[in-house]
Order: sequence, then C-alpha cells, then structure tokens
Amino acid sequence: MAGAVDLSALKERAQRKSSAGGAAAAAQAGTEITEANFEQEVLVRSNEVPVVVLLWSPRSDVCRQLAETLSGLAAADNGKWALATVNVDTAPRVAQVFGVQVVPTVVALAAGQPLSSFQGMQPADQLRRWLDSLLSATAGKLSGAAGAGESTEVDPALAQAREQLQAGDFAAARNSYQAIVDANPRHAEATAALRQIDFLQRATAQPPDAVAVADAAPDDIEAAFAAADVQILNHDVSAAFDRLIALVRRTSGDERTKVRTRLIELFDLFDPSDPEVIAGRRNLANALY
Repeated sequence: MAGAVDLSALKERAQRKSSAGGAAAAAQAGTEITEANFEQEVLVRSNEVPVVVLLWSPRSDVCRQLAETLSGLAAADNGKWALATVNVDTAPRVAQVFGVQVVPTVVALAAGQPLSSFQGMQPADQLRRWLDSLLSATAGKLSGAAGAGESTEVDPALAQAREQLQAGDFAAARNSYQAIVDANPRHAEATAALRQIDFLQRATAQPPDAVAVADAAPDDIEAAFAAADVQILNHDVSAAFDRLIALVRRTSGDERTKVRTRLIELFDLFDPSDPEVIAGRRNLANALY
C-alpha cells in the first residue's frame, strides 16, 4: 500500500501543533499518537525502525486483545520495531488520514511510508510471521533504534549471503543463510531467505509445460505441485493457490494433509497481509471445514 496514504496534511498540522520537543518514542510499549506527536513518533521514528501503528478503540474487546498481543511482541523484540497506538475515538483526524474503515486496523511504516496493513484480529503466530516479514523487508535500510543495543554495521556473514543470492548462487547462499539461522533461529531475514531459496531452486527446475501437464491430470498431486510452482514463478499467484485448494477439496487423509502442507509453505513466501494470501487462507479453511 506504499503511496496509498497521504500523510502530508497531517504532517503540516503536526508541525504547527507539536509540543513533543523531539521526545524519543518508546521502543517496547505502545506510544499513544495524537496530531501533536504524529510526526515525531511515527514519521521520524520510522526512519530508524519500522513503526507498527495500531488504530483501535477501547470500546472493542478485539482491539484490546490485539493491543496486548502486539505490545508483548514489541517487548520481546527489544526495540527492533516500535508500536504506536491511535485511539480513533480521541484522535479521529489521525484515523481519517490512514483511511480507517474498521477497527482494529494495523499499518506498518518505514522511512515515512506505509508498507503493509491488515484489519481485524490475527493469531499470534501469524502476527509473528508478519513482523518477521516486515523486519526482513527493512533490514539494513533504516538507521536503527537508538539504544537498541544493535550495531548498524552489516554482519559479514549476512553480507556474504546477500551477495551470493544476488549472484544467483542459490546453493552457496542457502548454506550461508542456514549457518546464520543455526546460530540465531529467530533471524528474520535469513529465515525468509531460506524459504525463498528453497522455492526458487524447486520452481526453476520444473518443466516449462508443468501447467499443461497438471491440467491434463488434475488429480495428480505432484503435477499440481509443479504447476503451482511455475504459476507463482510467473506471478500468477491466485491461480496457483486456487489449483491446490481445489485439490484439497478432492483429497482426504494423508493426501489432503500433503497438499495442505504445501499450500501453507507457499503462503509463507509472501507477506501475511497480502490480499491474495488472505483470500487463499480463507478459501483453504472453507475447503477443509
């Protein structure tokens, strides 16, 4: 949703009304956002670390639950990203700038621009994956949180892995990223890179006629897997998801579990807030239940 939200008008109002005096945003708890502190606590702060803005209402139990979950995740991540909260009842102009239709709504920003968003409650594990994806997408691109205890210099091992991946040396890049994950299992960028590399290695090895082969044999699971890989490689993501969801409906037992597992692996290649992923997960749930 980059560029979809016009923040300039609110920024101008904030410049006129700001009394925050450049106060730093709290790294491990939600900072309440108003027109007066919006620029400092959201726009300026997002140049240092990603800022996750929760637009909520204390009248909603779901909002309160999501706020508690996000606050816990922010504390656990120790300043890698900042949580900001907007009470839509007391700060309606801020909510209006974000174009909020329902609460809760969550918007992630980096370098002053919205990157990703979602509405409604999300399970904690899905929120964890969404945050990991956000951290991976912004890794090395922001100045870092003051006092967060992390160096802004890129780890040589990570730099090497990035260079190998950029050069197309998937095998070497995979080994390098795996070593990083072995040392730090919660390393967001390395974990996401491993998923991408495994997919790319598999998908680029599929035959070019994989889609036609699968269309001719719609109940062949391996053929469907190959076709879905090729479709995603060709950016036909929804068609890939729909193919495997249809197969879920036609299978049962171990075969259904096998197809479901592959689908979830494909979902995890993308931002959890991606509309195609959200639709895919909903359609998979309908197919299963």
